[in-house]
Amino acid sequence: MLSDGGRYSLPRWRAMRWLTDVGPDVPADIRAALIAQLFGAFPIFAGGAINSVAIAAIIAYRLQTGPLVAWFVLELAICLTRLAILVAAHRATRLHRPTPTDLHLLFSMAWSLSLGLGAVASIASGDWLVAMLASMSTAAMIGGICFRNFGAPRFAGVMMLICLGPIVIYIAFLSEPMLYIMIYQIPMYLAAMAGAGFRLNRMLITTMRAERENNRRAHHDALTGLLNRAGLIDALETRLAQSRRGGRPIALFFADLDEFKPINDTFGHAAGDKVLEGVAERLRSVVPEGAAIARMGGDEFVALVDGVTAEQALAMGQRFVGEIAAPYQVDGETRVVIGASVGIALSPDHGSRVDELLAVADAALYEAKSSGKSRCCLAAIDVNLAALRRLQRGSMCATPGSSVAA
Repeated sequence: MLSDGGRYSLPRWRAMRWLTDVGPDVPADIRAALIAQLFGAFPIFAGGAINSVAIAAIIAYRLQTGPLVAWFVLELAICLTRLAILVAAHRATRLHRPTPTDLHLLFSMAWSLSLGLGAVASIASGDWLVAMLASMSTAAMIGGICFRNFGAPRFAGVMMLICLGPIVIYIAFLSEPMLYIMIYQIPMYLAAMAGAGFRLNRMLITTMRAERENNRRAHHDALTGLLNRAGLIDALETRLAQSRRGGRPIALFFADLDEFKPINDTFGHAAGDKVLEGVAERLRSVVPEGAAIARMGGDEFVALVDGVTAEQALAMGQRFVGEIAAPYQVDGETRVVIGASVGIALSPDHGSRVDELLAVADAALYEAKSSGKSRCCLAAIDVNLAALRRLQRGSMCATPGSSVAA
């Protein structure tokens, strides 16, 4: 699952999907954001990897036994593999390709297991300085595992379990009663850290939901659910940037409803709102999937459609006019009819900036209304400079509510 800006893929393996699952009611975009959190940043990875490799190297150098040297080699191999996977994943996001998420999760767990096995080998060495160093380092890593991976609390819990679990099992078979207290301490520690991970996960999801709702309200029209002016500007800027990179043309449709004000005056604003909602639904049915549609305020609507020719854009504009002109049912018996005038601007023919396209589309809309309303006009190729000059004049002397000033 990839976004326009590059996104880490959701896991494909069944076990990994279960480990990273955060509940059935979590939206897909939040799930993707939580998966991205599991990758983290290079400095965070480097801090943990350098520490674990350094501890393994010091212990192996001090005792130079087979198990501890093998632990150092295993730790180094796992960390280098994880680094290669991270580099490949970051590159894949830039290229909008699937990322090796399952491998990243698998080797993260392998790293946790290596820490636990290294601690066991250090305790088994009989050198209590080495045992203390390895155990303290492993315990310290648990905090990082929890607070880096609480976006997937099940996964974090499993990592902590396979990290400290081998120590508990080994201590249970030691003839050292004073260490048996750790058989109680470590599970309690794991339970507390796992509980913290689940609580932090719920808090994070709640915060992300609130952020997305606030963003939706800031960029969408409350009545129709379409983009508002701010949302349209953001969408247009993004698509223009993509168009410049990929060479795909963009058509901007600027529609203004004809004879809409009498509906409000005659039947009330509730009836007018029903008509606006109906217009929004009809526009959604006309444009292709992925197009951006906005209500600019009042009875003005804008649509952005990628990859269409001038002829296709004109045909689509005529469909706008025809669909909007069909009758609307505003209550059980009352039906009303309105019209729509549509102006069309194309990028890059009419400009490659937001203000240029809006000005040219507004000029084409003005031409459609001047020609008798309920019409669709495609701006001429050389209209952009004249439209911008008209926009500049309008900004100085247009009356409030003018489409030019808007």
